[in-house]
Amino acid sequence: MALVIGNSAYQAVAELPNPANDAKAMAELLTAAGFEVATAPDLGQAEMRRAIGDFAARVAEKGQDTVALVFYAGHGLQVDGENFLVPVDARISREADVPLQTVRLADVMNALAAVPSKTRIVLIDACRNNPFSEINKVVGRGLAIVDAPAGSIVSYSTAPGSEAEDGAGANSPYTGALLTVAKEPGVPIEQAFKRVRYAVHQATAGRQTPWESSSLTTDFAFFPGVSTSSAPVVAATDTKPPAGKAGGGAAGQKVAAVGGPRTAVRSVDSWRNELKAKSQFEAYEQVIREDSLEAYQAYLQLFSAAPFQTRVREIVDRRKVMVAWYTAVTVNTPASFELFMTQNPGTDLFGTAQRLFGRASNRQIAIATPIQIAAPCICAPPVQPTRRELRRTERSEKKSTKTVKRTTVRDDGPPPPPPHAGPSGPPISIGIGIIGGGMIPHGPSHGPSGPSVGPSGHSHGPVGPSGGSGGFQRGSPMGLGR
Repeated sequence: MALVIGNSAYQAVAELPNPANDAKAMAELLTAAGFEVATAPDLGQAEMRRAIGDFAARVAEKGQDTVALVFYAGHGLQVDGENFLVPVDARISREADVPLQTVRLADVMNALAAVPSKTRIVLIDACRNNPFSEINKVVGRGLAIVDAPAGSIVSYSTAPGSEAEDGAGANSPYTGALLTVAKEPGVPIEQAFKRVRYAVHQATAGRQTPWESSSLTTDFAFFPGVSTSSAPVVAATDTKPPAGKAGGGAAGQKVAAVGGPRTAVRSVDSWRNELKAKSQFEAYEQVIREDSLEAYQAYLQLFSAAPFQTRVREIVDRRKVMVAWYTAVTVNTPASFELFMTQNPGTDLFGTAQRLFGRASNRQIAIATPIQIAAPCICAPPVQPTRRELRRTERSEKKSTKTVKRTTVRDDGPPPPPPHAGPSGPPISIGIGIIGGGMIPHGPSHGPSGPSVGPSGHSHGPVGPSGGSGGFQRGSPMGLGR
């Protein structure tokens, strides 16, 4: 199933001649390839969102063996590291209008990823020059890097951070090349995009180099035929699995899963060893097709002749900026934006990085401010007195109402002997109470700062820990990511 959107008749800016032509030609190609195509020309924002939602619902009804494809031609913008597709009724006079007046590419991807399907293909022939002059100075050129969800491939008409051309002919350079390459029988879609990339790069003298992000788990070709890959490829018009592939699917199935794991990233040294045996032109064609940063760097180490060396260096320099920008936005901390500004001064994304740095810093200050919450006093539970201690306390309180006489400590000699006979013991220096002719030792006094000991022999000082604020900080400074 396919949804084809072509936005040409923009209301607030100049019309684009080719998106309508591109959408019509793609609809014809996909219909011939066995797709059930829904065309949607010149959509406003509400219509665009409704078309995407209806398409996702129809894909869900078809079932999990469906290939879902969305083609979009028109204007596209990036703001704060996010990509937006621009409806024909968008009126953008400031940066804040972009999320309100457009459709997020992430919303399109999420709508497709939310329904079960075998393969999801998104073709974006956008990234044309930004027609909204009011925000040209505050948004970056082209579109930002995006990761395709599992089972998906996203193809852009030009590299991240670059602009695409509308084209002088009936179709844009990207759509024109795709219309030619996709008709070749049995060509896996990832191989087809490599051919499209080189064709567009050559047609525009290196000004435009298509780019894609792939997380496909199956192979797919638009038309059936013998594939050059290690396994047969099922195209949209096939109704049975390839020969020798038992259990490939039920009758009427459009696409079968025959792919393997994605290719691992190769090192610069590995690419240099492969390219050094080739001529400059052969090496140049290969690295453009592969569009690997490591392959580009290996080419620059081996070859220095113009004009290919100049084109490759421009690609590498811009790709490094966009990868750094993708990293900064993904991490989304003051440190990540500060690092980007330090390494990429003077770029078109520097102002955006400054703004996002301030936003991330304010967010961290708000999160890191500790909140004081009064905690309950954690004290030892009170000791319940026994009955004997209660009775003793009552007797002591009654006796305390009587007059208590105390002896005075003399400095010029020991105290007088006790009135009763008996062996003499060590003199008691302080604290002898005389009550009703008897003597009750009160124990030594600890002075003003010590605890007082009552008749029961228990301390009457404070119970449990003392001092401190009694509160606990429930928060701590944190630096949050996204």
